[in-house]
Amino acid sequence: MDTFSFLAISHPVAGVTLSLGDLLGFATGLLCVTLTARAHIWNFPVGILNSAILGLVFFDQRLFADSLLQIVFIALSALGWYQWSTRGKTSVAQSFRGTGWKEQLILVMVATMVALVLWQVLLKVKGSAPPLDALITALSLCAQWQLNRRQASSWLWWIAVDLISVPLYWSRELYLISGLYVVFLGICVQGWMHWRRLATSQVPCAPTGRESLA
Repeated sequence: MDTFSFLAISHPVAGVTLSLGDLLGFATGLLCVTLTARAHIWNFPVGILNSAILGLVFFDQRLFADSLLQIVFIALSALGWYQWSTRGKTSVAQSFRGTGWKEQLILVMVATMVALVLWQVLLKVKGSAPPLDALITALSLCAQWQLNRRQASSWLWWIAVDLISVPLYWSRELYLISGLYVVFLGICVQGWMHWRRLATSQVPCAPTGRESLA
């Protein structure tokens, strides 16, 4: 706690005590998801900052898988930033990829295995909320993988993450971050519809399956 004391500075707002980490996590997270929904490349640097803040906040709450996930997010966001920027003059809207049902099935299997393994690890280290912490991490990794590949299906995975995260963070008294994930949920629905429109308006890419979720 002492290590991250600056993020633990709290102040009562409308009868609820909010920490600096809560506030900064809310602000950077909201900006990141808004930029992502608009298919703007600056979602990546903002996302890196958001992950750094949330990583410290979650570690303090003993949500170890979520905390470790933020480190992975930083690495994946840096990779995604590079991947998007190397498209040259090609706009993001012109380079969306479809998602096949076969690929989704593989991702579901991967997420299930990762969640089960993490669950057992978190039980060993006495983390808080091991099953939900593990599930959020597994789903988020698959969602970020699809986001880096510009697949509209990534939004469906983020929606699942949000639905689990809201009650979990509320139970940890991270009220503003919990509220942020409610906002995320609405933005994710909008982002999914926007990306689908952009994907269907471009020249079709090589299919990844017989039917596409793009």
